[in-house]
Parts: sequence; structure tokens; C-alpha cells
Amino acid sequence: MAAFAQQTYPTKPVRMIVPFPPGGGTDILARLVASKLGESAKWTIVADNRAGAGGTIGIAEAAKSAPTGYDMVMGQKDNMVVAPWLYKHLSYDPTRDLVAVASVAYTPVIIATGANSRFKTLADVVSAARAAPNGVTYGSPGNGTTIHLAGDLFGKAAKVELRHVPYKGSGPALMDVLAGNVDLLMSSVPSAMNQIKAGKLRPLAVTSAVRSSSLPDVPTVAELGYKGFDVSTWYGIFMPARTPAEVVETVNRKINELLATPEMKAAIQAQGAEPLPMTPQQFSTVFQDDYRKWEAIVKASGATIE
Repeated sequence: MAAFAQQTYPTKPVRMIVPFPPGGGTDILARLVASKLGESAKWTIVADNRAGAGGTIGIAEAAKSAPTGYDMVMGQKDNMVVAPWLYKHLSYDPTRDLVAVASVAYTPVIIATGANSRFKTLADVVSAARAAPNGVTYGSPGNGTTIHLAGDLFGKAAKVELRHVPYKGSGPALMDVLAGNVDLLMSSVPSAMNQIKAGKLRPLAVTSAVRSSSLPDVPTVAELGYKGFDVSTWYGIFMPARTPAEVVETVNRKINELLATPEMKAAIQAQGAEPLPMTPQQFSTVFQDDYRKWEAIVKASGATIE
């Protein structure tokens, strides 16, 4: 720590691990932060995609990195909160091996379908599912992700059986929905936004308590008759445990300054997310609370991965 006090951090490029493939919501936000932080703080941040196993490979890579301040990871609820209760043999404990540095954004899950789909509304989906249990399919970025579980929770709320089709990331799921191979897409808004804007994807509902400012005309699930339904996901920067506190505070301050700029706010909202600045302590509390909350949700879903 004394060494960091004697020099200006950072003195070399910083690696940002992205635990999902290019093109998904996590990748989009990670590269946006890396690019804009490079411009505003004059830092060099290199994005490094380490995809696989629902994002857990990239998180494990960050967890085992040296706590020098030169490795960070864009984590989110799936791999930081859900995965520990889903995977039986995870190589890391996020509450022990990583430290919450800076919250970046949050986004609801969106329920969408192809522009040529037979489903025009969420009520159409529920009616079809009641007529043919397990006959309506939905794609997600992977088994046990927050997005998968949002679909499971919606099925329980609507008292219907939907058939889950897991993919290795949001991109492949989106392509199959556009091709008509799967009925519905459950996705983060950033992952779906470009196709919604292009008119190729029809949004039916968002799962947050309030409407998305990026999609103000899309109703919430709660508005459509499922009172109290609220599922969203957050994205944030984590570093290896024992990273010097001075580095954590520096990175947090620079990211919060970035999130306060009109340009960055607009860029995040254009992707269907909302800026969510916090102190490291506030973000750590949110992370720890969600970690405990989602244990019961995962167990109730019956989802598990060896």
C-alpha cells in the first residue's frame, strides 16, 4: 500500500475482464466504461473477454489475479450472486475472493419476441401457455442466470409452464428468437436494444418495478396484472480481495465522476440501462444482501449445474 501512495495510479494498462462473449449486455457496458474512462481519466483499460460457464470463468480469473489494482472484472448479479448457489463446484467465493469497487448500472429483464411472432402482448403468451403447458419456449443467456430465473419466476406468477431453452450468452438466444426457432427472448435490455430499435424484436414487458426510461412505452409485468413482480440485474466493477483501499477508492471516484456526466448517462440509457453510482461500501451492501436473498430463489427454482 505504501508503494501505491508514492506513485500515481495507474502507471500501466489495466485489464478489464469481461466474463461473457462480445455483444451481450455485460460486454457492451464493460467496453463503454473502458472507453469513456480512458477518455476522461486518461487511463488505458484493455477489455479481455473470458467467456464460459455462465460468466464464472471470467470471475474466477479475476478472483485468482494478484491484488495489485491492475485486474478488474465487470461482474453482475448472475455470476456474483446466483452462480454460487447454482454451481456445485465453483472455484471462487465472491464474498471472500473479490471486493466490490464501483456500481455501474442496472437494467430490468425484458420479455420480447420476434417482430413476426404470433404474440402481440404478454397476455397472448399466457393464454398460449395455458392452452399448451411447456409449449411456449423462451431463450436465455444460460441455465441459472438471473434472466433464466426471471422467466421461471414469471411462470410461477402467471401459473403457467414455460419451457426454458438455455444458450451460451444473449447473442445466440437473440438470433434464434429472430429466426423463429424460439418463441420468446428473456434478456437484459442492453443485449436486445439494437434489435428493438431496428424493429426486428417486439418488446412485451420489462420485469422491473418501474418502466425503463429507454423503453417508456413498454409496460412492466406488474402493470399487466402481476402485482409486486420485480426482477432486475446490476453491473459493477470488482477487484481481487486485498486490493489496496487507495486503489478501490480511486477507481470508484473516477467511475462515479464518469457516471455523472451527461454524455455517459445518455450512452448507458441508450443501451437500455440506468446509471447506478454508489460508494464501495454501498455497493458492497447491495451485493451482500442480494447474495443472501438469491439463495432461496435458486433453490426454489430447482436449477443446478454440476
